[in-house]
Amino acid sequence: MARADKTAAVAEIVEQFNGSTATVITEYRGLTVANLAELRRSLSGAATYAVAKNTLVKLAAAEAGVEGLDELFAGPTAIAFVQGEPVDAAKAIKKFAKDHKALVIKGGYMDGRALTVAEVERIADLESREVLLAKMAGAMKANLSKAAGLFAAPASQMARLAAALQEKKPASEAAPAAPAAEAPAEAEAPAETEAPAETAEAPADAAE
Repeated sequence: MARADKTAAVAEIVEQFNGSTATVITEYRGLTVANLAELRRSLSGAATYAVAKNTLVKLAAAEAGVEGLDELFAGPTAIAFVQGEPVDAAKAIKKFAKDHKALVIKGGYMDGRALTVAEVERIADLESREVLLAKMAGAMKANLSKAAGLFAAPASQMARLAAALQEKKPASEAAPAAPAAEAPAEAEAPAETEAPAETAEAPADAAE
């Protein structure tokens, strides 16, 4: 490969590394051209799958600041550069590897660090963003239904309470009459007719 072509190839891989949310490193030994085309179709919209020379990939990874992958760049190497959700791409690759034993997942890179094969497979086992959003929407809908029921129940209870209070209103209005009934008892206090008694004795003194 001419030096200019090599430089251009490395620059292209660097751009792919920098523009990816994640990468999955694979070995494709034994896969046919038709198999590779099938894998690319399964990754459509989630990742681009590129076969690359290990020497160029190592140079590009170093230039892009991607570390910890050099040991994976051995043998026939192909890289899935993920543009969308890493979960979707990992799922597609894991499923393809299950159906085509010739495809071997060697590791990956995401969030600034290298991923082991086990970590890539764990990502593949996660639920996709669409599924999570659907579950969240379902949960929110269920909670809204419950909230509507809770709001409706107090309203009916308040209506019954208001009706009950309305029925009891005459009795409650009669309650303040009890203190009024005690008023005559208090009026008996002035009934001590000592003052008239004193006035009655005055004529007696006059008679003397």
